[in-house]
Amino acid sequence: MDRFSSMEIFARVVDRGSFTAAAEGSGMTPTMVGNHIRELERRLKGRLLNRTTRRQSLTELGRRYHARCLEILALVDAADLDALEMLRSPRGRLRVSCPVIYGTRVLVPALAAYLDRYPDVQVELSLNDRFVDLAEDGFDAAIRAGVLPDSGLIARPLARSPRIACASPAYLARHGHPQTPADLVQHNCLAFMVATGPEREWRFPRPDGDGVEHVSVRGRLDVNGGLALREAALAGLGVILQPQLMLQEDLDAGRLVRLFPDWPAPTWPIHVVHLPDARMPPKLVSFIAFLQETLGHGSEPQKRLVKAKQRVSTRQHAKSS
Repeated sequence: MDRFSSMEIFARVVDRGSFTAAAEGSGMTPTMVGNHIRELERRLKGRLLNRTTRRQSLTELGRRYHARCLEILALVDAADLDALEMLRSPRGRLRVSCPVIYGTRVLVPALAAYLDRYPDVQVELSLNDRFVDLAEDGFDAAIRAGVLPDSGLIARPLARSPRIACASPAYLARHGHPQTPADLVQHNCLAFMVATGPEREWRFPRPDGDGVEHVSVRGRLDVNGGLALREAALAGLGVILQPQLMLQEDLDAGRLVRLFPDWPAPTWPIHVVHLPDARMPPKLVSFIAFLQETLGHGSEPQKRLVKAKQRVSTRQHAKSS
């Protein structure tokens, strides 16, 4: 017999006062109720109830065991209630992996509104530029930039991230100012390391809207971190193609110079990914919906990036005129 069921029946017998009363409404016969009590007594090697033809009472062992049974049954009820509540509303710890720059400049500022909206959710955010294994590393979701590999994950698009080709004034003074993306083959281009290797196939949308210019760049430095690439560009080591949201302050201050201002900025796709799950927990459902609402195409953060891009373009034109 199931020990937990026997404990429930024992507590019911004590509460109702007899096997017959405990059996009423339970779908069991008094004999079946008695079998559960006898099984508990056999397991415990002691009597729980003093039984006569007229009445029954708890033994000393029965009183102690009954008190513990009530504690255990209350804990189980609380666990069930907590689990049901978690499935009804967003709550619990949400583990998220995100690239360093996107997490620092975009996701973290947005999280204040999410945490305010869902006070029972606790977010654990891991910032790194590598592709984590959601199942193996225990993440609920991940933000990923770039073309996604075929991983079997569910991917939901967010607003694309503009990227800027730029170099320091010192580098351009030494090596010349490329006029078109095709000129980059003559320059030291610093590549970002992705899962498949250094990103050396750079793509630029043509100004007339007629397709994309593909440039196979070369260079002497590959780095798996965007911030390190920025520092390398500031040191005059070469040309980088990195997110505008990371470079905007350097562009505004003149520490870096945008190349090809007449060309539209290439963009990287941004996705939030998660494991396939027919019954996603509310905390994950709420987080994905929030990201699509606040960081999706046309959201306020994306509009601010577009405005910043327009300011840079205007400033570059003013300097060249």
